[in-house]
Amino acid sequence: MFDQNSAVSPRRSPSDSFSAQAGSARTRYDSLSAWLGVRREVDWQHAPALQRVSPDRDGFRSWCEGPVRQRDPIRAERLLAAHTLAREDAARRSPLNFALLAGWQREVLAAPGVPFRVSDAYAKGGRERYGLTPRTQADFDCSLRETTDPDIPLVARATRAHFDVAFFHPFTDGNARAALLTLVYVLVREDIVLPEVGPLQTTRYADDPAGAADLATLIGVLNRRRH
Repeated sequence: MFDQNSAVSPRRSPSDSFSAQAGSARTRYDSLSAWLGVRREVDWQHAPALQRVSPDRDGFRSWCEGPVRQRDPIRAERLLAAHTLAREDAARRSPLNFALLAGWQREVLAAPGVPFRVSDAYAKGGRERYGLTPRTQADFDCSLRETTDPDIPLVARATRAHFDVAFFHPFTDGNARAALLTLVYVLVREDIVLPEVGPLQTTRYADDPAGAADLATLIGVLNRRRH
């Protein structure tokens, strides 16, 4: 599952074909619950180790200044502003929680307030539904606190945090951007800066353990690429 010598590509889960056949955004299948099951299933202890070296370039900034700016200069500026905040928070080792992400997200969306969602959320054309209970926000913060657990490999902590944001889906908009910023934050807090982040922009599915492991492997590949 964590074969670093294999090509890394996004995977479709078996249930995704079922979701597509169902064709309904109102499916009762809860993709957030599916992710929490995958989160427990993956053997994170075998995730690749990362090398702490001086970065030759900041892949997130390069991505913003390159393809993002070409498509939408305003979007690029907002992402760069949020990234600056995230880097500052990482230097201070600010606790990772919804409130911290909301501060970055205000920059991303140029919005005065970004509360936690108040209803079920949907993605991938409605094929994934992320349920909401009275405990969802508290569970989200609890998951993010695990990014400081020294018994879990750093790449696994970053990968899980990325998927936690993607599949808890805390915001009404911009969750993919928030997920990438969170991944970057977890790595930077431990002095890891990836030289590329573009390859991380692939579709992943909540109920796919192999796809989750693949993302951790890809982060390891990108970390080594500079060498």
